[in-house]
Amino acid sequence: MDKFILAIASTSISFLITPFIKKLAVKFGAIDIPKDERRVHKKPIPLLGGLAIYISFIIVLLLKKQSLTHQEIGIILGATLIVIGGLIDDIKEIKPYQKLLFQIGSAIILILSGVMISYITNPFSKTVPWLKLNWLSIPLTILWVVGITNAFNLIDGLDGLAAGVAFISSATIFIIAIINHRLDAATLTIILSGAILGFLPYNFNPASIFMGDTGSQLLGFLLAAISMKGAIKSATAFAIVVPILALGLPIYDTIFAMVRRKINGKPIMKADRGHLHHRLLDMGFTQKQVVVIMYLMSAILGAISIIAMQISNQRSYFLVTSVILIIVFIAWKFGLFQHKE
Repeated sequence: MDKFILAIASTSISFLITPFIKKLAVKFGAIDIPKDERRVHKKPIPLLGGLAIYISFIIVLLLKKQSLTHQEIGIILGATLIVIGGLIDDIKEIKPYQKLLFQIGSAIILILSGVMISYITNPFSKTVPWLKLNWLSIPLTILWVVGITNAFNLIDGLDGLAAGVAFISSATIFIIAIINHRLDAATLTIILSGAILGFLPYNFNPASIFMGDTGSQLLGFLLAAISMKGAIKSATAFAIVVPILALGLPIYDTIFAMVRRKINGKPIMKADRGHLHHRLLDMGFTQKQVVVIMYLMSAILGAISIIAMQISNQRSYFLVTSVILIIVFIAWKFGLFQHKE
């Protein structure tokens, strides 16, 4: 019951402070002005909405009954660094490599606090179910954090899309954490879910405020960090299959974007109109319809990740392989590997 009180608190705080964040964004000139065809909105919209999610998450986390763990302090510090980078980018824009430095710095903070991928599941042995990564855990953790952070940044292209997908992913990891008695991770996800939910009414179409890089990177970072604490079968093991499915939609959309740009001879970091939400819009769906469709996709992947948690390692890997093959086939049929300006 305490966890749902935390969720109500974070929802309320986020909902109440978002209008003030909107005024703050206007004051500092953090406005998204539609300059190209990739942007779907037609009028200037304030940014910095992610600040409301951050403030709500931090306040409720600090006020929970239990004292903060070393890992939770690391998550707070890492999230703060990500938010600082996002704020700078939303107000005056920074170069991609500068964004990357903030993300790597945040990942290193997590590693120093003990939040990292130390083990992965071994599908080929019943006697040795986990493989220790040793020094490989550091680059793999950095890759995971940077990858998920950027994945949510890239998927933030329609009103309410990134926030809604993040809410579904967070709820999925909450359920998995509860099933595995990882109450610390469950607490983090229920607080985050509430913070997102309080912001969504302002961000859903027609949006009156965007979360900006401040929000999209924050959500990606927090979900990457929490998934390393919650989607696991023991205190030190990391079941890689589960977060790949739970956070599947932004992961696959990002991978397809990278492959698409590479095979078409375009810079990997150069934005285009080839993302799934762009394709669905081009098919004639409205913004709201596209967002709901992608919510459903995310929910289906989340449900599959919960199933994967309940079966053997070998079956989990078989399941995720099957799902990935189906997704790649659908992506090919939808033309997600074809370049579009």
